[in-house]
Amino acid sequence: MAPDRSIATRRDDVGSEDDVLSTALSQLERASALVDVDPTTLERLRHPSRVHRVMVPFERDDGSVEIATAYRAQHDGVRGPFKGGMRYHPGVTEAECIGLAMWMTWKCAVMDLPFGGAKGGVVVNPKALSEAETERLTRRLAQELRTVVGPEHDIPAPDMGTGSQEMAWFMDAYSMQQGETTPGVVTGKPPVIGGSYGREEAPGRSVAIVTREALDFYDRSLEGATVAVQGFGSVGANAARLLDEWGADVVAVSDVTGGVYDPDGLDISAIPTHQEEPEAVTRQGEGDEISNDELLTLDVDVLVPAAVGNVLTADNADEVGADLVVEGANGPTTAEADEILDERDVPVIPDIIANAGGVTVSYFEWLQDINRRSWSLERVREELETEMLAAWNAVAREVDGADDLTWRDATYVVALSRLAAAHDARGLWP
Repeated sequence: MAPDRSIATRRDDVGSEDDVLSTALSQLERASALVDVDPTTLERLRHPSRVHRVMVPFERDDGSVEIATAYRAQHDGVRGPFKGGMRYHPGVTEAECIGLAMWMTWKCAVMDLPFGGAKGGVVVNPKALSEAETERLTRRLAQELRTVVGPEHDIPAPDMGTGSQEMAWFMDAYSMQQGETTPGVVTGKPPVIGGSYGREEAPGRSVAIVTREALDFYDRSLEGATVAVQGFGSVGANAARLLDEWGADVVAVSDVTGGVYDPDGLDISAIPTHQEEPEAVTRQGEGDEISNDELLTLDVDVLVPAAVGNVLTADNADEVGADLVVEGANGPTTAEADEILDERDVPVIPDIIANAGGVTVSYFEWLQDINRRSWSLERVREELETEMLAAWNAVAREVDGADDLTWRDATYVVALSRLAAAHDARGLWP
């Protein structure tokens, strides 16, 4: 069978990511009942500031021209420039970008970063593109978005289907149009052209830090704690390896092909990440093979869903065997599953704090770029630890100070309080 060379596929081939927007809105409504927010501010936060839709023509290797649709949603910029990833995926929709941009707004606020939320995507199947085609697409995308991005306005970053190379091409194309090198227009670049050391590991590192702190909050030891990680990509693998290094027993990991399980603990260092060797988890001879669905129901201390969204649902939340869930992916738990897990007294640490290491180190990268001064990996890790603990402590104080406040509610209380204060301080332009 010939490989799929189409740049886009039907939405139902890739899941139900459109649920992202409805979930983000329902979470905002729930949080608004817990915080005294001006109704006008709340209404503004229900909608993006703007959404840009552009057509991106690019040349294929055979000389033909394809036109891809791209979106850039800019949600709320009251605290600073818009910030968020740019994904290449056949299932990208406008609604998805808006919902993800909202989550970025909450994430930046809970981390107390001077950014607002944005998210973008190109409706394209990156696996159907050659490297040269991807470069042409990325450079043309930078041209189409040139008037709506910039170091002081909107700063894209890698996301699903993109990485440091795409950010390098985007930065170069933008810089050529500006007539000067502008590394601060994107983050997630290679360090040789202004990227930050520790950026790729940062989301997984923050998941590990939050897992450690959450166990401590419940007077549980990280040493010997059993952990199952769904998704052995950048987030899941870095979290698993760091938790293993700190003394936890990572007993199960998985990728899109399935997972492996050993109740005595896996040799995590022997399992390559998805980036190192795609879809290799089940080919290493580690543990017993299990499905991704089975991994979610294992009897473990900590479950880290770090693959895709909406994997914990009303259909399986009753079967979750973990004592604690730490969200590594964006939106892995539906609202219905959240309620079920809360009723079962299974704490869920939300993604907007758990995987916030990515945007936090992106902030560090932005600072390095605008100041033209590079930080060492050691400094990046130290600064990330400091920022994560500050955010964690702010959320933990809310949980400690209220009855029956979930971790997700507490996280939104912190974020929404800061956003409301910023809107109140700035007022309304006449």
